[in-house]
Amino acid sequence: MRKRAEPVALEHERRAVSGSPSAGSAASALDADCRLKQNLCLAGPGPAEPRCASDAGMKRALGRRKGLCFRLRKILLCVLGLYVAIPFLIKLCPAIQAKLIFLNFGAITCRPSASASRHTVPAVWWKNAQGKDQIWYEDALASSRPIILYLHGNAGTRGGDHRVELYKVLSSLGYHVVTFDYRGWGDSVGTPSERGMTYDALHVFDWIKARSGDNPVYIWGHSLGTGVATNLVRRLCERETPPDALILESPFTNIREEAKSHPFSVIYRYFPGFDWFFLDPITSSGIQFANDENVKHISCSLLILHAEDDPVVPFQLGRKLYSIAAPSRSFRDFKVQFIPFHSDLGYRHKYIYKSPELPRILREFLGKSEPAA
Repeated sequence: MRKRAEPVALEHERRAVSGSPSAGSAASALDADCRLKQNLCLAGPGPAEPRCASDAGMKRALGRRKGLCFRLRKILLCVLGLYVAIPFLIKLCPAIQAKLIFLNFGAITCRPSASASRHTVPAVWWKNAQGKDQIWYEDALASSRPIILYLHGNAGTRGGDHRVELYKVLSSLGYHVVTFDYRGWGDSVGTPSERGMTYDALHVFDWIKARSGDNPVYIWGHSLGTGVATNLVRRLCERETPPDALILESPFTNIREEAKSHPFSVIYRYFPGFDWFFLDPITSSGIQFANDENVKHISCSLLILHAEDDPVVPFQLGRKLYSIAAPSRSFRDFKVQFIPFHSDLGYRHKYIYKSPELPRILREFLGKSEPAA
């Protein structure tokens, strides 16, 4: 047994040394296994690369989103800061509020006087008026035609488009139309103020009366011009030289109520201390335009025109002014009439002149003025 086992062990040793086929197969298997593992290791990172790229893209998108949110927050904070700062700025500088009321931008420097007024003669005289001088226009006021002194509202000048269109309508009805720019507007120098505007209107009215003989003189105020008109007419009535009639187009009750109702005040209407921040500076600047008080001291016929869709001076303010004026003792011997224009007509704040009913309304209220050569 011992002798036989020795040759078998020797034989295995020889095979191991000589690299027998079975040993080669095992080595080949080991090599293949190593190469497979190596390939798996090399191939392993492949799918991870797109994931890494995707993660990087998501991080960039999140970064951009965070940057956008930061910028939006910054903008919102700036807007909020401005929103809070404006009331304090207006309170500290009341002149800003006065400027917002008058809106007298783009003035042309020229000495304010009645000669700077615009005079539109009745339409039947248009051809004859071509090339005539100032003296001719002044003398024309003495003809047997009624005269309307027109007091425009804020913003722009007496030459505004809607104003010129109204002059044409009134001229076609046989009226002289005299208008002018208050101090600080158009071609009149100076700084606007309620007192100064009223004085300017009084000066022009007296200028007209000195040239018009016995012809009727009516006063027509529009928007802010209604405040000037009632100031003027109250003063004329106090000195016992009232006009023949007063026409108020799109009027308000007083400047505080108008400022509170104006579209620009919407974003601040419920701001704490709104009256103190925004309305008190108006009063402290000497601006009142108290139509509701003035009408109690006016003794001449009054016509109020107001469109229901007026976005600047709310319709209810015109209605309220009428309700104050109608029962007033000062009007007991005069006509007081309120003419509303339905919102479907679209006349808004300054297009009542487009109404085909306007000539009839004026004829019935003021009396007939037939065009004549």
